[in-house]
Amino acid sequence: MKIYLDNCSLQRPVDDQDQPRIEQEAEAVIEILTHCEAGRLTLFSSESLDFEIGEIMDARRLAACTGILSVAKGYVATNETIARRAEEFGASGIKAFDALHLASAEAGEVDFFCTCDDRLLRKAKALTDLKVKAVSPMELVEEVKK
Repeated sequence: MKIYLDNCSLQRPVDDQDQPRIEQEAEAVIEILTHCEAGRLTLFSSESLDFEIGEIMDARRLAACTGILSVAKGYVATNETIARRAEEFGASGIKAFDALHLASAEAGEVDFFCTCDDRLLRKAKALTDLKVKAVSPMELVEEVKK
C-alpha cells in the first residue's frame, strides 16, 4: 500500500501531546511509520513536502520531519500536470500547498493521502474525482489492519 503524509501529519508526533486527539493522532502516525519501516507500507514524499518542510524554523520539528521522510521509497517531483491539477483543487476551496500535496499524491498513484487537517480532509473527501483516498491517521491505521 502506498501512502502520502502531508506536512501536518509529519509534524504530529512533535506537537504538544496534552490534547487526547493530538496524542492519538501522534500514536497513529508513529504506528504508520513502523509499518513503513517494516515494508508493509510505502511512504511517498514530494518536492512540495521538501519545500514546505524546508520552511520549518524549529530545529526539532525539522529533524523529525526529515527523519520521517528518510524512510520514503517514492518521490514525486512537481511538474505542469501536478500544477494544473492543484489549480483544479484550489478552485474547490483547497489551499495552495494542500492542493499541491493532493496533486502530488495522485501523481504518485498512492492509495491513501493522510492528513490531520480537518478542513482539508473534509474538502478532499468531498472531491468526486480524487484518485486517492483521503484519510486521517486513525483511519489509515484501520485501513492497514484490514
